[in-house]
Formats: sequence, C-alpha cells, structure tokens
Amino acid sequence: MSDDGLIHLASVSAGYGRTTVLHDVTLSIDATAFTGIVGPSGAGKTTLLRVLLGLIEPSSGTRTTAPGLRVAYVPQLETVDWKFPVTVFECVLMARTEHRFWPWPSAQERKAVAAVLERLGIGDLADRHIRELSGGQQQRMFLARALLREPQVLLLDEPTSGVDINTRHDVLHLLGDLHDDGMGIVLTTHDLNGMATHLPHLVCVNGHIVAEGAPRDVIVPRVLEETFGARLEVLQHLGMPIVVDTSHPMREPIER
Repeated sequence: MSDDGLIHLASVSAGYGRTTVLHDVTLSIDATAFTGIVGPSGAGKTTLLRVLLGLIEPSSGTRTTAPGLRVAYVPQLETVDWKFPVTVFECVLMARTEHRFWPWPSAQERKAVAAVLERLGIGDLADRHIRELSGGQQQRMFLARALLREPQVLLLDEPTSGVDINTRHDVLHLLGDLHDDGMGIVLTTHDLNGMATHLPHLVCVNGHIVAEGAPRDVIVPRVLEETFGARLEVLQHLGMPIVVDTSHPMREPIER
C-alpha cells in the first residue's frame, strides 16, 4: 500500500459457502477516497463492502489494512428493525458499548453523542424514537453512530436508497463535507447519475471490477454494457455524463 493507504485488496475472490460472488478483485482505498461502487443487484457490491470491512474473508487473494485502522459502517436502512424500542440518543450510543465497564453512559460519552448529533443537524431529535424519523433523519442518525467511532474510513451500503431526490442530494453533500474534513468514504449505490455528479471516483462491479476511475472515464457505453448487461446511452450535460435509457420513448435519465 501507499503511505496513505487504508485498505488494499490484491487478487481477492470471495463469496458465501461454495458460491463465489467476487472474482480476482484488486482495489485500494486510501485516506483521500471518495468512492462509489456501482453495479446491478447481485453484482457483488455489498459483498465487496463486507470484504473491505473484514466481515468476509477472501477465499483467495489478500486483504491488507493500515495498522490500527478505524473503520465504521452504515447499513442499508431497509435492514434495520425500526420498531426496536430505542431513542436516537440510545441508538447512537450503541457505538460505544463494546468496551464499557458500567451499563450506563459516562458524562464524556453523553457529551460526545450530543456533539455528533449537533454536527449532523439532529441534536433536537435525541429523545425521539427511531421509528418517528424521516428517511433523511434516519440516515443522519446512523451516520452519527458511525462517526462516534472516530473512523478513518466510512463504508456505507446504499445510503441513498429509498429516499427522495432532495434527501439523496442532502446525504451526498453531507458525505462530501465529511470527506473534506479528511475522512475516506466508500459507498455502494444503484444511482449512476447521482454519483457522477457528487463523487470523483467510481468502481463499476459485476462479479469483478469492470472499470474504475473518474465518472467521465467509466460512465461510457462499453463499460455500462458490461456492468449492467444493457446498452445505455451517455449524454454530456454541463461537462458531466448523463445516462439515459434508449428503450424509453422519452429517453429519460435513469437511476441504476
């Protein structure tokens, strides 16, 4: 790895049981990463994220991390039990329960939770039950929980899934602010056009890495056809690539 490298995968194959989902993946995540992993459902995006996290061991190849690396993870909102009886404060605090001697939070922990909630603009929601939050507020709560771990790199699984366009842009701008503060960020997504607008680096995945690089270099018809299995047209708007579905009579921009 380079001096600022955080995670490096070298010729990694991985999957579940006897089923290999990812084949021969080589990928480096450094301290400056602001990377979107894009691809269709079943392409291995979440598996790749779990390999980067260390939750799945490669069946071949190697995963190397920087010494003492601090990683935090934000799951898909759809996987959360929103009926679980906890408040926003209690949910965020769970990030600090692993090595606590006493069952109740210290004054320092309470202060840290309050500070991260304020940083993300939801300080006034600390005592609200998690089921009462909007989609954008839910995403901010899990971001707060992740940030309480003071990570060097933040990994997010579909953080813009299931939210409206305004919330999606809000979340991506917030991630951009965290990146500007020096945090490496990697996220999975179906949203090609949103990622082209907000992220400087994309990785196209379909069982293997099809291509990686700046949006203008990877959002091209050849790469998209290999990634998504369909011929997609790419237009240019204000210097940014826009993907359109040519099978639609209006040729509308698509989200994948």
